[in-house]
Amino acid sequence: MASSSKAKKKTVRLASGRKRARQDVKLNAANTALRSKFRTVIKNVQKAIVTGDKAKAADLFKTAQPVIDSVADKGIFHKNKAARHKSRLSAKIKALAA
Repeated sequence: MASSSKAKKKTVRLASGRKRARQDVKLNAANTALRSKFRTVIKNVQKAIVTGDKAKAADLFKTAQPVIDSVADKGIFHKNKAARHKSRLSAKIKALAA
């Protein structure tokens, strides 16, 4: 069976399993949205860094930090991954001054 989202899923017989499948659809949508938001805020900071605008990059980083932390707290990404992203972004922003 292909791992694409178009693949036909087997229907679940048990009521609890059907409910779980319904919940999974909602959870999947929520996780996808958060993952997308995470990537977007990181991209925004990186774009500001590339343009060399330290003030804008620092401001964007300040708004990105809570998003990165919340995604890690919800377990969508590992806490270490979030810490790694924050660390690398802050290091790049600090390097702009030099």
